[in-house]
Amino acid sequence: MDAPESPQGTLQPAEAIAEAKINAPAGHVGAGRSGRSRSFPTFDDLTLIPCSLSRVPLEAFYEQCTTATTLGTRFAAQPLVLSTPVTIAGMGAKLLSPAVRAALASGSARAGTLYTTGYGGMLAAEREHATMLSYEVLPSRIDFDPRHMLQSDVIELVSVRGLSPSIGMPSRNSREEAQLAGTLPETAYSRLSHAPTRHPDWVGSDDLPKKVEELREATDWRIPIIVKISAAHVYDDVQLAAKAGADIITVEGMEAGASTGPAILNQNTGVPGIAAVCQARRALEELGLEDEVNLILCGGIRSGADVAKALALGVNAVSIGTAALNSLEPWTQHVNAQGDGATDSAGLCAAGEDSGESGPTAIADLPGFTDAARRMANFIAALTQEIQLLARACGKANVHDLEAEDLRALSLEASLVTNVPLVGMDTVIGR
Repeated sequence: MDAPESPQGTLQPAEAIAEAKINAPAGHVGAGRSGRSRSFPTFDDLTLIPCSLSRVPLEAFYEQCTTATTLGTRFAAQPLVLSTPVTIAGMGAKLLSPAVRAALASGSARAGTLYTTGYGGMLAAEREHATMLSYEVLPSRIDFDPRHMLQSDVIELVSVRGLSPSIGMPSRNSREEAQLAGTLPETAYSRLSHAPTRHPDWVGSDDLPKKVEELREATDWRIPIIVKISAAHVYDDVQLAAKAGADIITVEGMEAGASTGPAILNQNTGVPGIAAVCQARRALEELGLEDEVNLILCGGIRSGADVAKALALGVNAVSIGTAALNSLEPWTQHVNAQGDGATDSAGLCAAGEDSGESGPTAIADLPGFTDAARRMANFIAALTQEIQLLARACGKANVHDLEAEDLRALSLEASLVTNVPLVGMDTVIGR
């Protein structure tokens, strides 16, 4: 059936028709990601330039290519030492079952990388299975516990709730709400807690250094402090975070998934990660802190090629969320369908508390748990191998030696955004 014509005679996009059908019955703004496609520069618009005659590639058989990644050396007494520049991002933890969260933590330990608790506090199973754990301090303070923060290996201070101010999080232990897509039913919408969109601990940028100092003193300057920002006013925000004393700055691009925020904001606000990375790097270079403050990119990372290109643009690591969850399929579907560890209150016990038979140990005993964690670790290992392949092709013995000179832009837009020369050229257009 042909799409209906508008009064001007042009065809209406299928996405607009779909959104009208969703929003009309509900009478309120839909949540999550809508189906509308967007066109903006991505890492696909960049290509790495391999060695040929002028440069010599590395032999994979006997020449090493290091992927070890150290984060948080600026002020922390115990910086993070990761096996790979790929970490696990904090996600909407209240929409994930305890079993899935534990599997993500276990997989991160197998991969030798960092796991982030996400929205909803820390579970005992997460702390038990993760060797390196980042605890998110969120604007809403939902399930915030100072005891959990002191048990973490890094603190991530989230400046705002993801890419957009959210309409709130679903109530705990609702499997139906964990499967929300497109819009929220009225019954779920009425149960949302309208959490704040900014931290109540500061009203302006002058208060951020005080908050960072408070967290440092609480942890005795032992662990790194991450300040996580949305890709918006990236240049100014990165400089503010750096001046406030952050060891690490995480920039969340507009590609990052958001299951509970209004779809209209998720689709129409923010800056693509490829542009945000370049702005963030320039902001640190302006302060002379590019070698002291580490950068992490979160959002839209799908492959080792994306990671390699992000490293070449100046980040020290990336965080993956959706890709990590996808690596657990189809086990996660089985867990959610069966309810194994998904909604039982015992499985949600706090870290350090006696969880009984239904706590961390019981979750680890779930059928398929070990295989799921291994699958995720294997996925990260494959990503790491892809990064090494590309780095070796560019003649690099360390993946962190990748640089902008190893890139060329495949489109004029990407060249202008990244200051990378267009293919076939040695200079950037506009310079």
